[in-house]
Amino acid sequence: MGGRAVGLVMLLLTAVPAARLSAQGVLNKFSYDNLRLSGVQVDAGPLGSSDLTGAVVGGLRIDYGMIAPRVRVLLGLSYFQSEFDGEARARFEQRIRQFVIDPAADDTIRVGRIFLSDLTADLDLQYAIPQGRGIMTYVGAGVSVHLRNGSGAAINGTFVEDALDEVSAGFNATIGAEFALSRAWRFTLDGRVMVSSGLATVSLRSGIMYRLGAAR
Repeated sequence: MGGRAVGLVMLLLTAVPAARLSAQGVLNKFSYDNLRLSGVQVDAGPLGSSDLTGAVVGGLRIDYGMIAPRVRVLLGLSYFQSEFDGEARARFEQRIRQFVIDPAADDTIRVGRIFLSDLTADLDLQYAIPQGRGIMTYVGAGVSVHLRNGSGAAINGTFVEDALDEVSAGFNATIGAEFALSRAWRFTLDGRVMVSSGLATVSLRSGIMYRLGAAR
């Protein structure tokens, strides 16, 4: 038993340095040397959510170069405005009813149309997968910050508006493709899922990207 224990300890001692070398090899592939402004993209497309009516989202994206082989960094800014659907408004009205003193139970609560705007800044890492001449697909994930504003004739200046006005963090996942139109111009198609506090959205965007330096 003592010999087996010694053998197990020796195996662990030899495995730990190997694991460290493997992890160090992965980290060595990441470098800031290639981080620079590489492309600018504008895009737009439909956006859907479980609580909101359909909307159009527009955005600006900056490709900031490669941080590792096939891994690029993108910075984004996007905006949309929509309104809560009937089911979401009904939930709001039910919550408000809990705070209303109505002995006869005959009061009617109507909040009317409630709008929500969302300005989003995000940071993505995308893994690029070349598919052949002029076509590249990618998958990615990232983090985001959301600046939201709620408005509506019945809620302006109330605690409902205060509850909707917030800054929150989120996570997103993307899958998409780039198609070369020329040396510098790309057509992009991008599907994006974003999950943040109190809201999840799905969007499908198309856009145009200009690759800096590609035309030279």
